[in-house]
Amino acid sequence: MSIGYSRSLVEANKQADAESLGVALGRYCIAKDISVYIVSTYFNVSRMTVYNWFKGDTVPTYRMTERIKRYIGKHK
Repeated sequence: MSIGYSRSLVEANKQADAESLGVALGRYCIAKDISVYIVSTYFNVSRMTVYNWFKGDTVPTYRMTERIKRYIGKHK
């Protein structure tokens, strides 16, 4: 487990629907230890929005979809 993420967030991400792009982003960021602050700044959204994406509670807007795909692809 990453030291930058709480155990509850990591578990919520593992239990969430892997088809969600926000959940996929969360799994990627957790694995790479990319902080929520960095992600929220990059996408110009609140940290709470990022947490909700990571847990699958909300899904990124359509306009964020391509940006997230590029972000994940760029950092591989």
